[in-house]
Amino acid sequence: QVQLVESGGGLMQAGESLRLSCAASGRTGNVVTMGWFRQAPGKEREFVADTNRFIGGTNYADSVKGRFTIFVDNTKNTVYLQMNSLKPEDTAVYYCTSKKAYALGPTGYEFWGRGTQVTVSS
Repeated sequence: QVQLVESGGGLMQAGESLRLSCAASGRTGNVVTMGWFRQAPGKEREFVADTNRFIGGTNYADSVKGRFTIFVDNTKNTVYLQMNSLKPEDTAVYYCTSKKAYALGPTGYEFWGRGTQVTVSS
């Protein structure tokens, strides 16, 4: 099993920046691709970004492209989501996720964290 624990959420003003972290533990050999999803109140969970720990590469939802950056510190088994120019529509619970597959993209995720709340006020 893989355990994922997110941290770094908070209450922000529009235009500010925030960095989320997600530390993986357990069978980290199964953690190949790591990503972030988010779920706003009354909406379905949506893909935000992902990256492959070993071969690199990143993939972003159009809504965050140019504002968010995903990156990994393999020495810490931790994935980060740097969020700049935050908007009120970024308000959501952000979930960290991982999969054994190498392919980027919103499908095939196996393990999930409990989520961290990000609230952006205007």
